[in-house]
Amino acid sequence: MPLRDHYGNQLSTMSQQARDHYDQGVRLFLGAEYGAAEAFEQAVQTDPGFALGHAGHARALMMTGDMPAAKAAIATATELASGNARDASHVAAFAALLSGDPAGARRLVKAHVLDHPRDALVAQMCTNVFGLIGFSGEVGREAELLAYTNALSPHYGNDWWMMSMQALSLCETGQTEASLTLMEVSLALNPRNANASHFKAHAQYEDGDIAAGRAFLDDWMTGYDSRAVLHGHLSWHQALWALHDNDPETMWRAVDAGVAPGAAKGLPINVLTDTAAIYHRAEMAGLTVDADRWQTLSDYAARFFPQTGQSFADMHAALSHAMAGEGDRLAYIAETAQGFAGDLVRLVARSWLAIARQDWALALEGLVTVMGSTERLGGSRAQRDLLELAYVNVLLKLGQTDEARRSLQTRRPVLSPAPPLAAMV
Repeated sequence: MPLRDHYGNQLSTMSQQARDHYDQGVRLFLGAEYGAAEAFEQAVQTDPGFALGHAGHARALMMTGDMPAAKAAIATATELASGNARDASHVAAFAALLSGDPAGARRLVKAHVLDHPRDALVAQMCTNVFGLIGFSGEVGREAELLAYTNALSPHYGNDWWMMSMQALSLCETGQTEASLTLMEVSLALNPRNANASHFKAHAQYEDGDIAAGRAFLDDWMTGYDSRAVLHGHLSWHQALWALHDNDPETMWRAVDAGVAPGAAKGLPINVLTDTAAIYHRAEMAGLTVDADRWQTLSDYAARFFPQTGQSFADMHAALSHAMAGEGDRLAYIAETAQGFAGDLVRLVARSWLAIARQDWALALEGLVTVMGSTERLGGSRAQRDLLELAYVNVLLKLGQTDEARRSLQTRRPVLSPAPPLAAMV
């Protein structure tokens, strides 16, 4: 009798022990818990011929930032999967992503889930704001993400992972009440699902519920392994809550313990984007960010993102270079930015330079064009509030207070009652 995984998909391994390790790896990976790479490694040590075990190992290794090992694992998976249609399709989708073809990977994922909707490791690649749809650079990506999870959800029933993915899609399309309701069910089924805790924090942010958000996340983070992929980003959420609650001491503790370079153990894209965002949002709120912090971050960005191409990272790298006074690094991004939203990155980079020089009129000139399609740059609505607040702050610096208030009220009403902007006081 062929073995099947937790989601009912037939597996090529005949080893029940390998299957059990694989299921554990899938559960840990989907819940953004620490230990997925180790579980998948045990699966392939038990059965070296287990193609999807190697593919899972590659997925988990990528999320630790070990790209050479991930590519080696997917190469092994590709070779082993050649005689099995589902395995080959499963492996091909991730191989495309690892080879630098996200658009091709997206097409392969969407084709694969038509035949295998419960193949969660493949389906996962197009979920989340950091997935292949979220980073597509296209207008309307939130609606597409919701359509994608709407189509998959009926196949998963009472599954904690899919519920958390659907809840995020609802949150990013403004349906926060439905999002929170579904997230609570997901967390009840798996309280250690870091994705659900993360997306609940987003929904609470969209509701403007600072006290509840801080209390929930502070409690949930207790015991969450600092090596887990979302630890640094959840620390950013804690820092952001503290900033909005006028608690700078707690904000800096969160930044220095889990967000900034040297403290965070997550992926470089999260370290860069989260740190740049909290630094500039802190400055706009009236706090002082030491020049050494910006310089360290600029050096980090230059090390991990020396070439352009990942627009969300490039936008934040440009901010770090502008604030550190690294003109050559900034100019490279402003002149050569490629990727899914490179045209917008070039405009934002020039605006960051103008902001650093306090040339508010020039900064406004670039941001006005960008604000109509910020979703193309990637990230969640909470993350793109960096741009919303920067735009409003520039208007305030130019004395356009009424227009600044109008922008918040129409574009981000959740921030309107008490915007974290010193210039608004």
